[in-house]
Amino acid sequence: MSETESDEPLLSMEDVEVHFKPGGVIEKALSEEIVRAVDGISLEVEEEDIVALVGESGCGKTTLGKAAIGLQRPTGGSIKYRGQNIWKAKDRSSDAKISKDEIQQALQIIHQDPGSALNSSRRVRATLADPLKRWRKELGPDERLETIYHFLEYVGMTPVEDYAERFPHQLSGGEQQRVVLGRALLTNPDLVLADEAVSALDVSLRVEMMDLLLELQDMFGTSFVFVSHDLANARYLTKKSDGRIAVMYLGDIVEIGDPDELIENPTHPYTKVLRWSTPPADPDVASETMHMQPPVRRIDIPDPADPPEGCKFHTRCEHAREVCKQEDPDLYDADGTDAKCFRALDNHEYWHSEELTDREELGFTSSLDEEEPADD
Repeated sequence: MSETESDEPLLSMEDVEVHFKPGGVIEKALSEEIVRAVDGISLEVEEEDIVALVGESGCGKTTLGKAAIGLQRPTGGSIKYRGQNIWKAKDRSSDAKISKDEIQQALQIIHQDPGSALNSSRRVRATLADPLKRWRKELGPDERLETIYHFLEYVGMTPVEDYAERFPHQLSGGEQQRVVLGRALLTNPDLVLADEAVSALDVSLRVEMMDLLLELQDMFGTSFVFVSHDLANARYLTKKSDGRIAVMYLGDIVEIGDPDELIENPTHPYTKVLRWSTPPADPDVASETMHMQPPVRRIDIPDPADPPEGCKFHTRCEHAREVCKQEDPDLYDADGTDAKCFRALDNHEYWHSEELTDREELGFTSSLDEEEPADD
């Protein structure tokens, strides 16, 4: 890598938007609804970095991940790989400094369901040979097979000669995921989108697979964007890798930063909801908290085609005030994380704004006055 390249983040997204009309061809033609799946997100991924995107289903985390690796064309903003706009490269623009093939090799994906991601009629050996044939043309047949055997041995699929000849239906879910992982990493990529890559596995295998991801990251020097609805998985992976967790809600990143700080001392009320919904590892603590009220006013997520004005979370937030209905907050520095919430600022007008009039009918009878910042 040149000195100029080293000054650039591996991947940078600036004000990225992915907006689309829902439904099929006819519905799209007749409808005026626009779903803002990703709504103006800026994010950087560094070399050998791990960023975990978490949130409820429909929050936009998979769409953002696919946009990051060039599988989803953004409708606004820019996405750059080593300073090069990836869509200029993919469109073979004359001023692109990186080719479409280089982008495809550098940015890979591991799908959620390894069984459907593998060709049922192809043996493991043939599946793993494909990326080597395409991207490592200097390898002859014997060298390719040796590389495949070495990878299978490393990930514990032994005897390698036996596993190399198996079909996907002859593998367990964890073994299938190892093959999918190998198919992505044998291209020597710089960034891999792991889209719910452990959610289909038994709980006992999830930690094992995440540890393997970390080992392979050291081996290949790869960065990961890890998509998950499970905050515990995101914490485990990012804590062991010095990575970051980015919490998404209705197309926005609402809090991002150090995993321990974000989970132990969250600033955004939505992060608190995710933490509440994640069962504690200690069964005694879990039994104590199972009857606690969720820190949210409404369970239902608003329609992504018609999100609330102002802060998108204010219709569900137990701390919302009138100003939250009128203004959309920025990402503010919140001591260890950045949070898209006025509560991160001690001097914001939020603290003097009126309480929402529907608090009492929703069951929140306590006053918000006691929440004034300590130094106010």
